[in-house]
Amino acid sequence: MADVLNTIETLSVENQTFYDRTLLERELPELEFYEDGDKKTIPKGKGTSIEFRKFNSLKVPENSLTEGVTPAGNSLDITSLKATCKQEGDYATVTDVLDMQAKDPVITEASEVFGEQSALTVDTRIRDIVTAGTTVQYAGGKANRDALTASDVLTGDEILKAHTRLKNNNIKPFADGTYHAIINPLQEYDFMNDTSNKGFVEVHKYTNNTPLLKGEIGNYFGTRIRSSSNIESIANTGNVNVFKSVIYGRHAYGVPNIEKGAAKASIIVKPLGSSGTADPLNQRSTIGWKAFFTAVRLNELAICRIETAATLAPTAEDSE
Repeated sequence: MADVLNTIETLSVENQTFYDRTLLERELPELEFYEDGDKKTIPKGKGTSIEFRKFNSLKVPENSLTEGVTPAGNSLDITSLKATCKQEGDYATVTDVLDMQAKDPVITEASEVFGEQSALTVDTRIRDIVTAGTTVQYAGGKANRDALTASDVLTGDEILKAHTRLKNNNIKPFADGTYHAIINPLQEYDFMNDTSNKGFVEVHKYTNNTPLLKGEIGNYFGTRIRSSSNIESIANTGNVNVFKSVIYGRHAYGVPNIEKGAAKASIIVKPLGSSGTADPLNQRSTIGWKAFFTAVRLNELAICRIETAATLAPTAEDSE
């Protein structure tokens, strides 16, 4: 007979809800990229694929209407964008310290730690997809990543160029009337020390009651800028660390809804003795999390990646 593996489902509904809520409470506040994505719910039991339907803009009619004559009309241009969720998760083995009859501190603390890890995992998955877009701008007008030097840092002009690019492509701003950008703290240092940034308004100088975004540092000519250490850097052929920040508009990318449906992470607890003969003295239990997740770019023109160096960043050779 196969060993019976007890999971968190064998606990009371109260305990299961408590642990899942603890994970979610630590996960959601850390999701910066997730916050701005279009949300789509994947109902449990309905597979692992996510589909977004994008209604493309219609061209202006070539001719005006003729009185009394019905025009030929037009067809809606709909693009279906699909992505398949991948399984994400991790676990840790704990020795015989768990008491499954109550909200054990070890499980609670593990739920919090795994909540942070799941948030970073999800945000990194979104980041990698969003920053792989085809619209890219290299600092200093350079032709490509390898042409960037250590002096090609993030300036206000780079933000303004990307903002203008989105605006010229008729990309819709968010409901707050702005585009959003996420930059690395090392890029933030250069941006804040750019003496030409006369139009930058720091968050403590905001005069409206708009809720702040996670990590928001201010508004620059209609672009709300956030700082995140989860912006990726990559060494170019000149051993310069290049940071891949992004500026984007509304409906730029889509993600599964974490708070509803199959994408929500769950804590899984395997108690002492659940491994049968593999754990003959009931010494080991495990705690982990699992979820299905992915992201999809909905509009390439709505995302502009800005690649720059950073003054405080060590070169690739220095970091070896």
